[in-house]
Amino acid sequence: MSKTITIQRTVEKKHTAIEMKSGSLEVLATPQMIAWMEEASCQLLELEPGMTSVGTRMNVSHDKASPVGAQIEIQSTLVKQENRKLVFYVEAYQEGTCIGKGDHERFIVNSEKFLKRTYGN
Repeated sequence: MSKTITIQRTVEKKHTAIEMKSGSLEVLATPQMIAWMEEASCQLLELEPGMTSVGTRMNVSHDKASPVGAQIEIQSTLVKQENRKLVFYVEAYQEGTCIGKGDHERFIVNSEKFLKRTYGN
């Protein structure tokens, strides 16, 4: 059942903690690492037209700092699906060293219905 995808990203100044207001240093911001993990998880999915997924939980550690210019490899593995609930194991690496890892959950939803409920149209 498990499917895996790997994406590559480069840390730019806009991805740093000081720029994202999540810290005071010019290192990869945890919210950016998490966003890349979500991005990889979304790219892994092949959903029917009109369907999408929404993130509902992220439980990760950010274990090592990465400087501007660092090449980051993000891996997402779909480990379980229970109806519309998807469970992923996500990891981020810099030069072969794990810098972050954890679990991520998403739910498959109908895009139109979801937006109608959200915006009350």
